[in-house]
Amino acid sequence: MVKTTTTDPLARYWAKRDFRVTSEPRGEHVQGPPGAQLSFVIQKHSATRLHYDFRLELDGVMLSWAVPRGPSLDPSERRLAVHVEDHPVSYSEFEGTIPANQYGAGHVLIWDCGTWEPLADPRTGLVEGKIVFNLHGQKLGGMWELVKIAKPDDKQEPWLLFKKRDKFARAKNEYDVVTALPDSVVAKPIDQAQSPIRAMRSTKLHDGEAHPVVEGAIRAQLPARLAPQLASPAAAMPSAGEWIYEIKFDGYRLMARIDAGKATLFTRGGHDWSSKMPVLVRELEALGLSTAWLDGEIVVLNEAGVPSFNALQNALDSRARAENILYFLFDVPYLEGYDLRASPLSARRQLLQSVHEQHSSEHLRFSANFEADVASILASARRMNLEGVVAKRADAPYVSRRSDSWLKLKCRQRQEFVVCGYTDRGDGAAQIGSLLLGVHERGGPLVFVGGVGTGWSSNEATKLKTLLAKLDVAKAPFSELPTSATRWSKRAVGSERWVTPKLVVEVEFADWTPEGRVRHAVYLGLRKDKPAAMVTRDAVVLAPANTKGSVKVTHGERVIDASTGLTKLDLVRYYESVAAFMLPHLRGRPCSLVRGPNGVAGQLFFQKHAEQAGLPGIRNLDPTLWPGHEPLLEVPSAEALVAAAQMNVIEFHTWNTTVKHIDKPDRMIFDLDPGEGTPWQHVQEAALLVRALLTELGLAAWLKTSGGKGLHVVVPLTPKLSGDVVKGFSEAVVQHLTKTIPQRFVAKSGAANRVGKLFVDYLRNNRGATTAAAFSARARPGLGVSMPVTWDEVTNIKSGAQWTIATARDHLSFQTVDPWAEYWQQRQTLTVGMKRLGVKPDR
Repeated sequence: MVKTTTTDPLARYWAKRDFRVTSEPRGEHVQGPPGAQLSFVIQKHSATRLHYDFRLELDGVMLSWAVPRGPSLDPSERRLAVHVEDHPVSYSEFEGTIPANQYGAGHVLIWDCGTWEPLADPRTGLVEGKIVFNLHGQKLGGMWELVKIAKPDDKQEPWLLFKKRDKFARAKNEYDVVTALPDSVVAKPIDQAQSPIRAMRSTKLHDGEAHPVVEGAIRAQLPARLAPQLASPAAAMPSAGEWIYEIKFDGYRLMARIDAGKATLFTRGGHDWSSKMPVLVRELEALGLSTAWLDGEIVVLNEAGVPSFNALQNALDSRARAENILYFLFDVPYLEGYDLRASPLSARRQLLQSVHEQHSSEHLRFSANFEADVASILASARRMNLEGVVAKRADAPYVSRRSDSWLKLKCRQRQEFVVCGYTDRGDGAAQIGSLLLGVHERGGPLVFVGGVGTGWSSNEATKLKTLLAKLDVAKAPFSELPTSATRWSKRAVGSERWVTPKLVVEVEFADWTPEGRVRHAVYLGLRKDKPAAMVTRDAVVLAPANTKGSVKVTHGERVIDASTGLTKLDLVRYYESVAAFMLPHLRGRPCSLVRGPNGVAGQLFFQKHAEQAGLPGIRNLDPTLWPGHEPLLEVPSAEALVAAAQMNVIEFHTWNTTVKHIDKPDRMIFDLDPGEGTPWQHVQEAALLVRALLTELGLAAWLKTSGGKGLHVVVPLTPKLSGDVVKGFSEAVVQHLTKTIPQRFVAKSGAANRVGKLFVDYLRNNRGATTAAAFSARARPGLGVSMPVTWDEVTNIKSGAQWTIATARDHLSFQTVDPWAEYWQQRQTLTVGMKRLGVKPDR
């Protein structure tokens, strides 16, 4: 690296910052070696106004433009880009917070990064006002152009950034990359992760042979730990886009780390299993690699040449049989000094296959692709008695989490379960009769899912009983044991023995019953590679028909809020972007819809029941849940959520009960509704007062904005008491508030009663009453959003509609902690509170 000796181009950058206060890098003007590829970065910056900082590396600095609305893949969209001071190359790695009172104060995240390729001399382009270039990023690709539109007397230097027409271009009404992909591309905090921005250099990978640099490869140190990418269960395989199809192996996931030529084998849970498979270790080291992370699955083939989970277990229990273990490799996220996680899967697999083919090995195999259409592949897998098929998007990066760019479709359902108990055999043998199973719901509690009573040999049944007898406990390890739990099998009645939930088993089954039990289950074996705390019910996702992520919106240009100009397209894209956040608040709960065909100023329709035409994905619930009424509705999936928005649904309101406990609320809500003339500060103080009273009553509460005028205080409950009791208690709370602080609170809802005061609406706790769900938009001018917040944020919130469909998702991008993370784990009853308020505990 050669430091320049002329006037430093970073002088303006340094002058604007106090590096004793801000954590931004000071950096230096340094020139890279000739011919080195150039980096680019786009940083999402929540300063006084949200904008995107677009930076291109050139001559040892990052040329920088501030793009208020961010980039668009639509060539017809010209985005303003204000040319600002050059930044150091090291700034491309900055992701964090610029302190208050500093230049650019606010949060910064790395929205996209990669390399760029000028298509003409960029130095001349800077002078003449036109730069044409290709981007090779994780979100942006293809040809782009920057054009200067500045006038001589402009204080700032405005340019336009726009996409050129090529295969990467997308019409805005089909796809908006800013709303579809709003978050950071850095998987870990920046101080723990390898730098995502490095100029790529040519290198020799192994055996002295030069290989071309793979697209997206980043020069980086070998990661000490690397978690595997996981596939999402799918209801069907994708029918569009470029996908790679592989066998779903019936084995254990294994990551191989090679450092200085020495191999270590890690399970999915991070355990070192090298000593169990010395043959594999030797063959991995024989590949001749210096540094690498290889991803694959270990299996043992049966006589028919098909992977057998039971045979693998036997092999792991015997050092002699361990020589039968094969290691099928299917990915290479790191190789010889390069982090390949940002590279396309197709490129990674081509490189892995090349490495494998150069070294013959008895136990290392390359997981080959299926070359056929989806239907034929799945039919063949069933005929061969394979576990299933995995589809992987060919252009996708490698991410250490579950994603929809890897999908798995099983020939028959199977997953891991926690052993929560067992039954004895009727003949008194020293063997188990059945296993009683559980999974963790979101937030941690175990729920009962039925049992399995077949699939083991006599020896295995004896072994299981010996293991479980050591874990005996007196009480079932469930927060609530359904009455039907002891009647999953006639043989089980009265013979259950409960255990500490430590053991994990693999079970194959036909389907889930409506009550959430497994049907026709068959035991496959113990799992030793996954802790019980990680076992959850597999959530099946819909295979994407459009691999670029969004649905096409009809009449998307129609304005639904004249005060802001927000359109139907904006609303649909908003719900698309928050589906993962919102669905936990919708699933399994009756939902009412507010439809606005003519926008927020037109007539609104409140829909509680199904219509004849129906809405795609919306589920009609059992009519017996609310006798005398039409079936209630549930919004169970992202598909249903987006389809509802497509059909002009603006608001989503949910009951305080779930379908599972329709008459017993699992939450209590206090809607703080300010009257005319009530200062916002009084709303903030009221929320804190309500929380203080609830704390005195032994109840933890969570807060969200209403999306309208007020705030919602939400109290999670164990669903044990009737709705009448919960409603009565909530009324007693409000009456206590009004008696204690009558100058602030009223208990009557009429407008005349609450001028300058707050009505704490406890009527939200009536049976059949609903409240706007978290993340729901509101059909009011501005299209505010009901946003979960922390109690520490109360004093900073400016209104109940502080976040709108235009700003809410960006707010979530910069959120480092889920403010409601502990809500899902809270288990509490009204027992203490009822005693202190003198409410009778009638059920």
